[in-house]
Amino acid sequence: MKVSEAIEGRQSTRAFDAERPVPRETLLRILSVAGRAPSGSNIQPWHVYVVTGPTKAQITRRCSERYLAGDEGDAEYHYYPREWREPYIGRRRQTGFGLYGLLGIEKKDTQAVQAYRVRNYQFFDAPVGLFFTIDRDMELGSWIDYGMFLQSVMLGAREQGLETCAQQAFCPYHESVMPLLGAPEGEMLVCGMSLGYAQRDALINTYRTDRIEAEAFTTFVDE
Repeated sequence: MKVSEAIEGRQSTRAFDAERPVPRETLLRILSVAGRAPSGSNIQPWHVYVVTGPTKAQITRRCSERYLAGDEGDAEYHYYPREWREPYIGRRRQTGFGLYGLLGIEKKDTQAVQAYRVRNYQFFDAPVGLFFTIDRDMELGSWIDYGMFLQSVMLGAREQGLETCAQQAFCPYHESVMPLLGAPEGEMLVCGMSLGYAQRDALINTYRTDRIEAEAFTTFVDE
């Protein structure tokens, strides 16, 4: 597919075919291509952990138990602004209302909301879970590099007929996840990612978020 098709067709997939495995060779191909992502002075600050079997199941169990027990955890970095303001809070609310509206879940229905959110820790039934870490002594520039790497993973997956969902949801439970990965103390969890073949007929996979037009975020200085 064209690069533009891969980008425009990418979405956060939230229902996967649990019965269709992804070959290791395919995963290595995706990660090899993504490894060509740019990084300052070519330092390539990414580490990737792939889970598909018992370790994945353990991560699901531990994170799900903590979430359902009301343990919010404590991520090691702030993903969202500490204080929300427009237009960002409006965009966030629109996404939430659209997603839960599609599923027929009302915000006040705590049980239904919780039952949906715990699906994060079940990898949305994806056969593959990816976890991305970064050395703690890396600076902001390497986090920028990491974003380009993650995008490359997601686009490389689409080329192979696969879909993904990047998940910061695992980060609050990093102390449960990282030991199961065998990750050293010197690494920090950046995010998780579900990867597999999408369930094409799943209602949740029909949800698409809007994007603002390029003219709204672009300034031509010399015009």
